[in-house]
Amino acid sequence: MDQISWWKGTVIYQIYPRSLMDANNDGIGDLQGIISKLDYIANLHVDAIWISPFFKSPMNDFGYDISDYLAVDPMFGTMNDFDELITKAHGLGIKVIIDQVLSHTSDQHAWFEQSRQNQTNAKQDWYVWADPKQDGTAPNNWLAIFGGCAWEWEPRRKQYYLHNFLKSQPDLNFHNPDVRQAVLDNVEFWLKKGVDGFRLDAITFCYHDEQLRDNPAKPADKRQGRGFSEDNPYAYQYHYYNNTRPQTVQFIEQLRALIDRYPNAVTLGEVSSEDSLATMAEYTQGNERLHMAYSFELLTDEFSATYIRQTVEALEGSIGDGWPCWAIGNHDVQRVASRWAKDSDNTDFIKMLNALLFSLRGSICSYQGEELGLCEAEIEFDQLQDPFGVTFWPQFKGRDGCRTPMPWHSDQQQAGFSNKQPWLPLSPSHRQHAVNVQQTDPNSILKSYQHFLQWRKSHQALIEGEIEFVDANEHILAFIRSTADEKLLVLFNLTEHEHQFVLENYNIEQNLTCHGLLNGELSEVKNCYILPAYSCVFAKIN
Repeated sequence: MDQISWWKGTVIYQIYPRSLMDANNDGIGDLQGIISKLDYIANLHVDAIWISPFFKSPMNDFGYDISDYLAVDPMFGTMNDFDELITKAHGLGIKVIIDQVLSHTSDQHAWFEQSRQNQTNAKQDWYVWADPKQDGTAPNNWLAIFGGCAWEWEPRRKQYYLHNFLKSQPDLNFHNPDVRQAVLDNVEFWLKKGVDGFRLDAITFCYHDEQLRDNPAKPADKRQGRGFSEDNPYAYQYHYYNNTRPQTVQFIEQLRALIDRYPNAVTLGEVSSEDSLATMAEYTQGNERLHMAYSFELLTDEFSATYIRQTVEALEGSIGDGWPCWAIGNHDVQRVASRWAKDSDNTDFIKMLNALLFSLRGSICSYQGEELGLCEAEIEFDQLQDPFGVTFWPQFKGRDGCRTPMPWHSDQQQAGFSNKQPWLPLSPSHRQHAVNVQQTDPNSILKSYQHFLQWRKSHQALIEGEIEFVDANEHILAFIRSTADEKLLVLFNLTEHEHQFVLENYNIEQNLTCHGLLNGELSEVKNCYILPAYSCVFAKIN
């Protein structure tokens, strides 16, 4: 990939620093732990890493509540550790993308501590403050994702402040130009440190409706998506007025103007809105907005060839010259091996899911542990750390099950993650999937992951080619990836039964065998493939 567009088709390995590796044996992963595993990550043949927040924070939301954007939390190490991480990653050819949580801060941030004191201080309008209604209740009906009213009373100001997440995560007032400039200054600090890009957390939440209009009610049959079921009242509203406001695009363009002053730096937006695919398209079109964006469309429980095709085609039909990024797992959702594979012990299923993700048009985020096929860990209530899970237990058990420590060695204490009891319990079932076990097994999920990403680099069509879906039965996902020089047929059997596929309108030039995957085979019938359960096909066509 040339340096101008290194991010197109790139594979980004997401690191959740608390759980990758504990270097100082305090039970919590850290920057030195990441540094110690960069050689392992390089051997996966990924192109970049995305590191979830490591900034100074009270950790009420595990780093997504930042109290100092320009400091490393001592829990994770020092700024010198981060500098070392950048240097080693770049030496291994790995780009470094870091989280930026721009829409809100911690209530322990110095800006908020000043803003909350009174209505006359220099930062009095840096957050979203509003007077109560005549009866003293909240200004409107907006709800917080983590439960309850999105407004919290501040007695010193005799006003409410907005928090779309925890009450300890007050929302910044992006209508204030001083806030926007301060945020951009913080971003530039990290650009000067040499980071290659930013994953923009909750970017759709930056602006709010200045009229504070009530959100309209959402019908019961529409209350789904991103885990917001009827167990969470957040699903009862259309979030038109506290999310995805039109001014967000203007700020994104300001941000992009800054980013463009640093050659090859990129932006990756997390999109959560009432129509996420439309927002992804809007936020990435042209050369003045985000480089790429991802949504939660493939992070749901729904899994079928029809759903995946409809999702990708819907985005492709609207994105124009924009660029997508796809993920099937991250630190906020149940692990894909449990969500889509239903904890199947069929390794071909997990191998196929990884290959499917890496074959879609766009860039890719792959969450740590997906290369091992880790399933969701079972966490007891008294072990929970996630405030989301504590609030909604037992209907929703929170996000801790996908955040447990990486298993490095099956026979070592805490599976090689730490010499101390870790912040979340290690899942006993993960030991059999440990890195040391899979590294010595040529048929493991890890080996398949490594082989596929290495093989993918030799096929430009899989990196930046166009995508065209091909009609198949409901059990097979079929599409063509093509550049001017290469055209590939790609098939995935998503079921536990054998199926056939006949290619029409094209001729098969060469059947490609990808080591580590269960490959479909050509039958005696022309252009007909026999696909065993959870198998794949890659073929050159003309």
